[in-house]
Amino acid sequence: MTQPIYSAPIELARPIKRGQTEVKEITLRRAGSGELRGLKLADLVQGDVNAVIRLVPRISQPALLEQEVAALDAYDLTRCADEIAVFLQTPPQKPAEEASPE
Repeated sequence: MTQPIYSAPIELARPIKRGQTEVKEITLRRAGSGELRGLKLADLVQGDVNAVIRLVPRISQPALLEQEVAALDAYDLTRCADEIAVFLQTPPQKPAEEASPE
């Protein structure tokens, strides 16, 4: 089984308030096929707001609620959309033992 691929931490311009705590940064994980169910890949590559709002809760750490993602600042949502597009447009990394020819 391969290791998950994560984005660099995304520092939120407007942190998410959860009671007494604030989420100041999130990390996104490269989505698996199951997490993409019900979404159109073209919409994600193009940064469709609705598609991004549906996917981010499935792949964010800490896990965000869909309502929290929908309330993100436009800048923060755009940064999430950019990371998702990069994940979809770059090949997954191969484990070292598979990558080296013998």
